[in-house]
Amino acid sequence: MLKSHRLDFIIVGSILFVAILAFLLIRLSQKAGTYVVVMYDQEEKARYPLDQDLEIKLSFVDDKYNILVIKDGKASIEQASCPDKICVRQNSISKTGQTITCLPNKTVIKIIGDTDSGVDVVS
Repeated sequence: MLKSHRLDFIIVGSILFVAILAFLLIRLSQKAGTYVVVMYDQEEKARYPLDQDLEIKLSFVDDKYNILVIKDGKASIEQASCPDKICVRQNSISKTGQTITCLPNKTVIKIIGDTDSGVDVVS
């Protein structure tokens, strides 16, 4: 019985080690973004530089809106008309590939770099 406990610890420890290593590799390989891309209903509607402090009201249809704030090289949603406000509670984003999504308003805010075409290779 003691051997199975040791083996369990070795397996769990190995999985934890691999997970932490993968997390660190992903975090260290992320690059600072250059632009904030506003997508509405899967179409790019606007692109703003991350190096300028801006506050933009994004309104598309039916009085739905999101207020995008770009400050100190980071983008966040400050206010939104959606009922759950999940997009407002998300952390600011600044690295390529990071996104803020507001499903009720069909809005996605994503960070891209200079060479990004805006096309997501994974999907």
